[in-house]
Amino acid sequence: MNTLRLGASALLALLILQIVWHAGWMPAPSTRFWPTLAIATLPLLPGLWTCRNNLRRGVLIGGIVSLFYFCHGVSAAYGDAAARVPALIEIALTLLVIGASGFDARKYKRPPK
Repeated sequence: MNTLRLGASALLALLILQIVWHAGWMPAPSTRFWPTLAIATLPLLPGLWTCRNNLRRGVLIGGIVSLFYFCHGVSAAYGDAAARVPALIEIALTLLVIGASGFDARKYKRPPK
């Protein structure tokens, strides 16, 4: 259960990073600010919302969504020198979410029917 809490915490940290990155650190021009912030944050909300009731399923959903953020982080790290630090943080957080989900799946046993 501790690995799932770590994954949920990393998912929450990823949401906070997206808000800080796209609203404060490197904001988009004023005409694209809200759409950029929505595209960056809204995909993380279903996983976080599900974590409230079912931690395992919420981290699984967050891990699936984190694959998109991992690709975004890799492309931002290679493509934009100014965005390298937040991109590397994004990569680390996504690996934490995916790793937590995978580590928990190793020891999970379905209850007998």
